[in-house]
Amino acid sequence: MKIGRGTVVPKLSVTWPHQVEIGKNCKLEQHIYFKYDNPWLPGPSIIIGDTVFIGNGCEFNITEGITVGNDCLIASGCRFIDHDHGININKLMHSQVGTRAAITIGNDVWLGCNVVVLKGAVIGTGAVVAAGAVVTKPIPAYEIWGGVPAKKIGERNTSGFIKKTTS
Repeated sequence: MKIGRGTVVPKLSVTWPHQVEIGKNCKLEQHIYFKYDNPWLPGPSIIIGDTVFIGNGCEFNITEGITVGNDCLIASGCRFIDHDHGININKLMHSQVGTRAAITIGNDVWLGCNVVVLKGAVIGTGAVVAAGAVVTKPIPAYEIWGGVPAKKIGERNTSGFIKKTTS
């Protein structure tokens, strides 16, 4: 496991340590699970930038890859899952290979408590995702999203105020 200078790693679980790279000056709380869900392959596939906060009980369940940019805030209980199971009725679901797509999180992103980010999601720089949201599609930079599935509920501006949108 590659850990940058100034990052302290508390009690956590890791299936394949060589698949995890954590940047400098990160703050990780306890009980984070870095699960690389594939057979042994060269890594890393889970890449965390510099000065990132990851809250208690987060799970990174990855087969393809996840990149988290610099200066991100990931609140407690967030889940990142870049794959699923097949659903063909002619075969048991647990024995089917589903679709897979890497997850990308830009710089300066804030994910509230218990956000779920699913395969292929790209969250743009400066975006905010409200607590409990489920991200299934791309979120543009500086937008605020929430709900299940997540949708745009506002945007950030240079004054720092939330500008609500109408639907």
